[in-house]
Order: sequence, then C-alpha cells, then structure tokens
Amino acid sequence: MSPRTDHFPVWYTSPPPMFKRLATPHLETLRDIVGPDYVLTDPESLKLASSDETEDLSFPPEAVVRPRTPEEISRILKLANKERIAVTPRGGGTGLSGGALPVFGGIVLFMDRFNEIIEIDRENLFAIVEAGVITEKFQDEVEKFGLFYPPDPASRGSCFIGGNIAENSGGPRAVKYGVTKDWVYGLEVVLPTGEIIWPGGKLLKNVSGYNLTQLFVGSEGTLGVITSATLRLIAKPRFSAVLLAAFDDPFTACRTVPALFLAGLKPSACEFLEKDAMEMAVRHLDKHIPNSDAPAQLLIELDGNDEDRLAHEIESCGMICDRSGAIDVILAESGTRVAEIWEVRRAAGEAVKSHSIYKEEDTVVPRARLPELFVGVKKICAGSGVRSVCYGHAGDGNLHVNLLKDTLTDREWEEKLPPTIRAIFDHCVSLGGTISGEHGIG
Repeated sequence: MSPRTDHFPVWYTSPPPMFKRLATPHLETLRDIVGPDYVLTDPESLKLASSDETEDLSFPPEAVVRPRTPEEISRILKLANKERIAVTPRGGGTGLSGGALPVFGGIVLFMDRFNEIIEIDRENLFAIVEAGVITEKFQDEVEKFGLFYPPDPASRGSCFIGGNIAENSGGPRAVKYGVTKDWVYGLEVVLPTGEIIWPGGKLLKNVSGYNLTQLFVGSEGTLGVITSATLRLIAKPRFSAVLLAAFDDPFTACRTVPALFLAGLKPSACEFLEKDAMEMAVRHLDKHIPNSDAPAQLLIELDGNDEDRLAHEIESCGMICDRSGAIDVILAESGTRVAEIWEVRRAAGEAVKSHSIYKEEDTVVPRARLPELFVGVKKICAGSGVRSVCYGHAGDGNLHVNLLKDTLTDREWEEKLPPTIRAIFDHCVSLGGTISGEHGIG
C-alpha cells in the first residue's frame, strides 16, 4: 500500500515556500561540522528516516545528520536557522503521532550517537543520561545498582530516552509511578537558534524561575533538541506478583478497576485486554495463557518491599475481582510466568497491527468512566461497520482503540474511517476525556 498523503497539503513532497532545499554548500558545511561519515544522503538512509510507527506515512528528508555533541547540534541549527532549512529531530522512530516525520523535508537530526549513560548517582537517586540511550538498556543498567526507573513504554526495547521525554511517554506502570514527566528533573537542550541551556538538575526542590524543564517534556521536538536528561530513580521494589482476572464481559472488567483503588490498593499496573486482543497476541507469540478465550481480562501487577503486606494485597485484589464478577483469577508468582504474561500484553499492539491495515487512537477518560468509553466505542463501531479491537491501561483510564480495515474495500475504509474516529473522539470528550493519553498529538 502506498503512503497516505490525502490529509496533507499539496506541498508535502517538497518544502513549502518558508523553507529552502539543501544545496551542495549546505551539505559541505554539515560534513565539516559532524564529519563526512555522519551526513547521509543515500536512498536507503533517507527511506529509513522518512517514517516512524505512525501507520503508513512516509516523508523523505534530504539528508540524515548524526551529530555527537551539543555543540555540533548548535552549529547545525544555526546554519538551518540562517538558511531557512527544516530540521526534524529523530530518536528511535517508535512514535505513534508522527513526531519524527520530516514533513518539510530538509534535515533529519538522528540522535543515535548520543548513547552514553553519563552518571548513575546511587546516593542521590539520580542519573544523567544522553538522549540516544535505549530506555530498556538504561533500566537494566540502573537495576544493577538496585535502582528502578519505572516509565516503561511498549517500545522500551528500541525507543530512546530523548524520544520518551519529547513525547512524555507512559506505559503500564504509569498508574502507580506516573509518566516520563514525573521522573525528569533536568535537561540539556539546544534551542532552534543554537543556544544551549541546562534547566533543572539533581535537585528535589527548585523554584528558581520558570519550570523550563517541564515545558520541554512532551513538546515533541518543537521547542528544541534534547541532548541529555537528569532522571530521578528509586530503589527497586523487592517483591512483585501478577494476577490475571478473566471476566465474562468487558464492561464488568472495566467496572472492577475503580473498586481496586477504592479498597486502598495501588497496583503498579492494571491492564485491560478484550478477547480479540488477547487471542491475537497469543497466536502471534504462539503462547498459552489461561482463559485467553474469555471476553475480557485484567492484568494486575502489585509490587512492594514488604512480602507479608504484598501477600495481603494480592489476597484483597483477588477477592475484589471475585466479588465484582470475575469468572477466574490466576496468580503468577514465578518470574518465568510473570514474564510470559507481560510478553503477551506487550505484544498486543504488534499482534493487532499485523492482522490488518489499521488506525490506532489513544483515548483517555477519568478512570471510573472507562466502562462507558468502551461500550460507546463498540456501539459506534457497530453502527459504522468498522471492526475495533481494544486494550490498554485501565488503571489510568487509557484505552487504545484499534480500528481494522479487515474485509472492508479500500473505498469503504476511506469513507467510514473519518466519521468513526470523529464519533469516538466526541464520545471520549463527552466523558471528560481527551484524544491522546500517551501517544502525543503530532
């Protein structure tokens, strides 16, 4: 299928009048700044930098530049600012809102060489990390010190810390530990005009002026290029366990979630999967998960440092699920079984997307209104004839709605999709929600 371009202006294939194309003198200057090996103009490099995980959109840049220092980025941005050349920062390319798409052509600033963990300060519970460090690699490294960096987006095995900050990434553990913004205490940023600034730092208290650090979190590369970050850490919880609760209808599963929190429990994750999402993930991985044919399941993780207290919380959680209508509750205690269940949950997105051409929306509502959101989405999709598969972070009201082309013709898909998405968004907003919980807005 060719890249979708119908919703972009006619100039999407070339820079609009406000931007200039890269000329030979520009490329020569860029090679002087970063070295000739780090200015890429070959077709394969341009193709790789033309897209991210935002469905089938593709916009080739004119050059991919791989700087290594903030000073190099400063010189690149000064050149681009002077010559009116578009620059798009790029991390791991795993974003779902087009943050890395070079829609204006020009330069893609690929941050993969910023890959150093500068410091892990165990006594102060902070780390200083360059923007190109892979999130999971950073998490694994701090765990060697008995520490924990909780944000865990689904793409943690390939996404970059800088991209997490630019998109304010979330993940399953956001329900207890918050999203990326809650862990960022300082940044090094190169502004579009080339100035380098260092807002924040290894300080738990800092009220010296505007909170510029948080202004850059979630700005999706529009305010500057993040080159490194000071991130808060905590001691890694010593114990954890996962409950898998099966329900005979999704509404009951969603309605159970607020009851967990009203009982004083604070799960480190509380995930929802409807039957289609679970079955697709199980088939995709060729795994066996109990009750995978149940209409809905909740994956509930609890963690802590007191083993007896955790055991009591596990028992309470199971009882609440039973009283709320669960048809079965299974406890996974072994590391292998817990890892297997999480593998299935994390594979849900990839599994659904491998099934059909799709469009994913990232709805979020107040937690107690999640049942209404789910029921409304299903009603809208039934009315429009577009198949939907839902899963997501039930603990914070964040439902990923995947709309599948399935057996629809190209014409039916193009006609039905926009009004279906609009109706879902209108429904979400009517419940006090918004149109993106963690994917960004592009």
